[in-house]
Amino acid sequence: MGNPLLDISAVVDKDFLDKYGLKPNDQILAEEKHKALFDEIVKKSKVEYHAGGSTQNSVKIAQWMIQEPHKVATFFGCIGTDHFGEILKQKAAEAHVDAHYYEQSQEPTGTCAACITGDNRSLVANLAAANCYNKEKHLDVDSNWSLVEKARVYYIAGFFLTVSPESILKVAKHASDNNKIFGLNLSAPFISQFFKEPLMKVMPYVDIIFGNETEAATFAKEQGFETEDIAEIARRVQSLPKVNKNRQRIVVFTQGREDTVATVDHLSLKMFPVLDIDQNDIVDTNGAGDAFVGGFLSELVQEKPLEECIRAGHYAANVIIRRVGCTFPEKPDFH
Repeated sequence: MGNPLLDISAVVDKDFLDKYGLKPNDQILAEEKHKALFDEIVKKSKVEYHAGGSTQNSVKIAQWMIQEPHKVATFFGCIGTDHFGEILKQKAAEAHVDAHYYEQSQEPTGTCAACITGDNRSLVANLAAANCYNKEKHLDVDSNWSLVEKARVYYIAGFFLTVSPESILKVAKHASDNNKIFGLNLSAPFISQFFKEPLMKVMPYVDIIFGNETEAATFAKEQGFETEDIAEIARRVQSLPKVNKNRQRIVVFTQGREDTVATVDHLSLKMFPVLDIDQNDIVDTNGAGDAFVGGFLSELVQEKPLEECIRAGHYAANVIIRRVGCTFPEKPDFH
């Protein structure tokens, strides 16, 4: 469950960036001055559409890693009743993701413009409809909730805490009550800073928490851990109160090219080196974190050990960073 965004990527020139006051390599939320950008970018000659949004990216990659059967994952999120919404539906279907969108006409489908100049990409996100997810009108509907009940593993990016924390709590409690696995991502430093209350309300139900080194450090600072040591932060996060005592919380922190840190059992940690990559082969690190989670989940649902989940995460991230956006070749080469 998350924010479904349509990624619109096109090659632009410096004049285009200057016109909208964009830096060549950046990630921002759309403001009033960017409204016309979205109309203009779709008129570019080589425009590409990809179903995006953090959670949806992870789900697509998990499906790609698994290959068969199709529709191993169900995705919930809100879109508009418009052309972009139709494209999102089509792209989800092509990726074999079982997307059940809440559709409303108040707001248009959320988009993220990726303005490419050479090796750089400037991202401008407009949440719009994604922000309108409604628990009563979607999650609570019997036909949708039955899909939640069918699942064994749940994953939601922290970004969704800004949209519908009550939906996250309902799913998290269901997982906890039924001894199923609930995963959450710290997603961005601003979540730990400005959405602390909903984040900490859901934390007692979290079985697997993902994050990168910056997010981990921000979380620690906000929680008053008084340490910047990532291993110590992981231990402290693992020790936070937990409702379902049958599952030990797993904490997984990625650190870019540095080793991934994970808690293997009670307070013991392991470092997992990432795959080597030549700096020149890195095209775009956007989506690397989403890909890591996707790879991880693909092995987790097959009940593989933690080491294998992390190895798959590293593989998927390594594939994604060689390509523009969160895209992948036809088949994975993971053994």
